[in-house]
Amino acid sequence: MSAEATRLIELIDDAARQLTEAGVSYGHGTTNAFDEAAWLVLWRLGLPLDTPLDGPESAAELPVQAAQCEQVAALLSERIGTRKPAAYLTREAWLQGVPFYVDERAIVPRSLIGELLAHPELGGGIDPWLGAHTARVLDLCTGNGSLAVLAAMVYPDVTVDAADISADALAVARINVDRHALQDRIRLIESDSLASVPDRYDLILCNPPYVTAGSMAALPAEYQAEPSLALAGGADGMDFVRQLLREVPAHLQPEGVLVLEIGNERTHFESAFPALEAVWLDTSAGDDQVLLLTRDALHAWQNAQPAQIETP
Repeated sequence: MSAEATRLIELIDDAARQLTEAGVSYGHGTTNAFDEAAWLVLWRLGLPLDTPLDGPESAAELPVQAAQCEQVAALLSERIGTRKPAAYLTREAWLQGVPFYVDERAIVPRSLIGELLAHPELGGGIDPWLGAHTARVLDLCTGNGSLAVLAAMVYPDVTVDAADISADALAVARINVDRHALQDRIRLIESDSLASVPDRYDLILCNPPYVTAGSMAALPAEYQAEPSLALAGGADGMDFVRQLLREVPAHLQPEGVLVLEIGNERTHFESAFPALEAVWLDTSAGDDQVLLLTRDALHAWQNAQPAQIETP
């Protein structure tokens, strides 16, 4: 190793220290300073993100020359100075092992629904509600299109519509649909909720804006760098969900189901829709983040409690 070279692990450890001292926030693909530092350093050096840093195949001792260290320092400075998520700086994020392009026009993909699609063996997933009848899938609030792409990969016999109110987000989704060569199976639709969605579906996936007004005001800068349209859900986080549940039965086939992510807002959801029979699904974040609603349950709720579906 030359006198000017730094070991790869030293570079990552130093980057992690700087991130910690700067007080940056995580949650856009990593949960801690070391993983975030490894992502930034490996990406900047052009190394695979799964490069081993321990064990017999470890690259920890790999020498990094001074010029490369300067490039890493510049990227790290940008991450700390702008507080943008690393995915916006690298223009790439991963969901369930699948790479996706992302930029500031769409939120960084992190939906727990991805787990349910890719790993039905964990907690049962959503497969028990699907079957030979499952032919049409809608990913509503698709953002960068990641859930639509995952659904098309996991269920090779279905066709998928991916809808979003944001033309900018759909432009990002187009990049990902093309990247994964799914143009023939995924249709992109610009739509305010379900207003311009033309069909009935066997499965509707939705990771909507559900962050409460109070939480929006307290979000770290990394989350404020994302489009607020994709996050803000009103006073109790349920503004979009109220509209969706009014409209969605008309867009479900008789055996159709809605899989809805509401994050940490289960209390607000149950307060807004107390008589609605929901199935809560197990994820790595617990069993209170994602729920499933059948068409029959939605109809029963609407018929029994019509006043509840009115926006306060």
